[in-house]
Amino acid sequence: MNAREDYVDLHCHPSLKPFGKSFNYKPSGIQGKRRSSKRNLWYFDPPSLLDKLLNYFTGLTKFSQSNFSSLAKGDVGIVCVSLYPLEKWFVRNKIKNELILDLASNFALGVGDKRIDYIQGIDDYYQDLEDQYQFYLQLDGKEFRLAEGRFRYKLVRNYEEIAAIQKSEKDGRGVRTICVVVSIEGLHVLNTGLRKPHDESEVLSNLEKIRDWEFRPFFITYAHHFWNHLCGHAESLSGIILKYADQSEGLDTGFTPLGWKVLKRLLDNTDGKRILVDIKHMSPEARQQYYDLLDSEPGYRDIPLIISHGACNGMSSHTQQTLKLTDAARKLNPVSINFYDDEILRLAKSRGIIGLQLDERRIAHPELLKATKKSLKRSKIMHYRSALLWNQIEHIATLLDSHGLFAWDCMAIGSDFDGIIDSLNGFWTSAELPFLADFLERHAYNYMQNPKLKQKSNLIDADAIVARIMGGNAIEFMRKYFN
Repeated sequence: MNAREDYVDLHCHPSLKPFGKSFNYKPSGIQGKRRSSKRNLWYFDPPSLLDKLLNYFTGLTKFSQSNFSSLAKGDVGIVCVSLYPLEKWFVRNKIKNELILDLASNFALGVGDKRIDYIQGIDDYYQDLEDQYQFYLQLDGKEFRLAEGRFRYKLVRNYEEIAAIQKSEKDGRGVRTICVVVSIEGLHVLNTGLRKPHDESEVLSNLEKIRDWEFRPFFITYAHHFWNHLCGHAESLSGIILKYADQSEGLDTGFTPLGWKVLKRLLDNTDGKRILVDIKHMSPEARQQYYDLLDSEPGYRDIPLIISHGACNGMSSHTQQTLKLTDAARKLNPVSINFYDDEILRLAKSRGIIGLQLDERRIAHPELLKATKKSLKRSKIMHYRSALLWNQIEHIATLLDSHGLFAWDCMAIGSDFDGIIDSLNGFWTSAELPFLADFLERHAYNYMQNPKLKQKSNLIDADAIVARIMGGNAIEFMRKYFN
């Protein structure tokens, strides 16, 4: 297996910006044929110094992070792309002046003013979802020449197709393929959450259409930023966006009657079309209800938990919010959208996986983030910022080890690039993932010189730890469950 195949991103949004820019043309939703086009998934838009400064001081990311050129440069062989119709309430909010609203929204999201106009008036999330799905299909398999060689992306139906592609390209010569696994973020895509009555039959019909896609989603993030009338969400916004966007409706609630119907249909495997449920963005109450369902139904006992892009909060549980296990725990962000120790233990025991996100506001305690050392040297910036991610890894490993579990097989990367995040400074795009691997290996090596681990099976080499996190664990997860 070559190095490229070892890198996997469980969650990012390559199409968010190019699909948005396609609305500047008629008809919308059409990929540009050339990779020099801003509406092409391969359009390479590395951050300028001004872009980096803007991100550093405001947390806003205007540049493209996970375009396929960046994925290729970053040695990513498998990527779970998240289809996500922007929720209307990002761009229809407390700002009243229409011009200011348009400018502010476009500035924050970087998707183009015509796309903002469309989302402000959207009345069918499902059609937008279908259009995004078709956007990927348009240039599926088309070759593009980069400085690094010839590349293509290819949508895949299951792990067997991934394995076949990787086997055919084992010698590393010829065209190289980025395997694309479809996922969806937010079940408002079934056409709910528009703050008007929804049609239950339409919702269930839309779900059946998704289950019949040729490239059926591997998993779906059930909740997202706003109330979808199916299950409650956790508070997720911060900074400028939180100031103007209201998340209060449905916040921290559980499943609705329709939500239960949708959930059970997603998990139904009688026809071999089960879609896994990603628990990121669910409220703690909804998460607990989901766990109770899995525990109560014998047919669900084999279902793994998946967090496609998440972080730990260091606390014992939602009902016992104490920091008592690891030194790293106090360095984590203690918010309810992040996951409690008892949830991480449950995930590991279910043979599940957590894709660690690269949003520094989410993974680090605010006080630690303020205190993190600064530098003008890129290598030092990367060292200090990668340590924020290592704190998450160390906490999970110590937690699992303390319960007699293998510490290193449930962690992966779910960057959330292009998902309106404030990425780790120095690791701006997918192209920097090999650097992230290098710096994580340094932290892993230092940690393993005097590890606080009791299980002998957990005393493995630093390079083996990082190889698992950067791809090996995600590949094994897909081998078991992506079929």
